[in-house]
Amino acid sequence: MGVRELEIKARHWKDAFLLSLQIPEFDDPYPEEEYHRRLTGIKHLVLVAYVDGQPVGFKVGYERDTDGSFYSWMGGVLPAFRGKGIARRLARRQEAWARGQGYRSIRLKTRRKHQAMLQFALEDGFRITGSVPKNPPQESRIMLEKTLQ
Repeated sequence: MGVRELEIKARHWKDAFLLSLQIPEFDDPYPEEEYHRRLTGIKHLVLVAYVDGQPVGFKVGYERDTDGSFYSWMGGVLPAFRGKGIARRLARRQEAWARGQGYRSIRLKTRRKHQAMLQFALEDGFRITGSVPKNPPQESRIMLEKTLQ
C-alpha cells in the first residue's frame, strides 16, 4: 500500500463507533451510548483512516484528567489492513494534535489479552505505569504513558 492511498480525517465519534463493531478483538464493543457519554461536551479527537475512500481504522482520545495528559481511549485497524503502518500513522496524528493542544503526555489503558496493542505501545515509546488485576487474568488492565516531546 502506498502512502498516497491513505488519508486520515477528523470525524464524528459515530464513524469510529461503526468501525469498532468490525474489530474482531473487541468481543464486547462499547455501545454507541458510551461514545456519546465520554465525548460529548469534552475536548476530544476522533481520527478515521481511509484507504481509497474506505474507512479502515480509527483512533479516539479525549481529555480525561486535568494534569496535562490526553487519554487515548479506543482504536483499531481492520484485519485486512494491518501491518501497513496505519495504526502508527493514526498514533502520530493524535500525538501531533495533542502536542499542538498543549498536552504533555498521552495515556492509554489496554487489556492483557491484547498483546499486539501492548507490544505496539511499548515499541512506540510508552512505558507501563500500573496495572489492575482482573479475573480472568487476561482481562487485567495495563496502564501506559508516553511523554510528548
